[in-house]
Amino acid sequence: MTQVKLPELTDLYTLEESQIEGYQKNGHILLRDVAAQEEIQAYEPIISEKVKELNYHDKPIDQRDTYGKAFIQIGNVWQHSEDVQRFVLAKRFAKIAADLLGVDSVRIYHDQALYKEPGGGHTPWHQDQIYWPLDTDKTITMWMPLVPVSEEVGSMTFASESHKLGYINKMVISDESHRTLKEFIEGKGFDTVTYGSMNAGDATFHAGWTLHSAPGNPTEDMRKVMTVIYYADGTKVAEPDSNARKGDLNQWLPGLKGGDLAATDLNPVVYKK
Repeated sequence: MTQVKLPELTDLYTLEESQIEGYQKNGHILLRDVAAQEEIQAYEPIISEKVKELNYHDKPIDQRDTYGKAFIQIGNVWQHSEDVQRFVLAKRFAKIAADLLGVDSVRIYHDQALYKEPGGGHTPWHQDQIYWPLDTDKTITMWMPLVPVSEEVGSMTFASESHKLGYINKMVISDESHRTLKEFIEGKGFDTVTYGSMNAGDATFHAGWTLHSAPGNPTEDMRKVMTVIYYADGTKVAEPDSNARKGDLNQWLPGLKGGDLAATDLNPVVYKK
């Protein structure tokens, strides 16, 4: 039971038209102060406690594969805590997602806590949406640090306008995806953008098809990030064409099949105009 009343996160964050246009052109954007410091200070300990409780890693970093070295990754933390639910399903965040996508209503696909441990490895180049059996390009991820992120640890690096190509290949996050997609980005001449240091409560938003990567964590501090993935309400399930998408379908859209409306109890509408 929550002893202290948590911030509501219902008041709205207003975007400039130029920010929406920039996002739609480049496939990514940095927004400052999406959550206030006092809001983050209220929610960070609660989220971190759940991540600690649900952490599945049982090997030291140097004994894990590339994906395992990249971060502690916990999905749908909101299902394990009513307090975390208030943060993940926040109307403020969801409206930003809807405005950037240019839609009237969004559902949540799932959340992910991505905690990069001290000494944690890099996150290879990849496209998020190769995992998602969603028949739309109206998908977006909010990536919000819960602690200050120094330039040394780094925010993500994005390949601008790469989202316009859609599905590039089916490679899951791996050393191979990093090599292959790095060469692809260089060959296409995409500009790569890194936003550098971020304060707790700042957030980047990126499209499901935007190529992106992140550096390792050479510091002694945990890089604590919470992400929430949104998609346009009314989206249908895509026929899963890979094991990665079959796995996601079972986990995040349980009971559904290709052609069904992408809507289960795990995917509530979180903002409607």
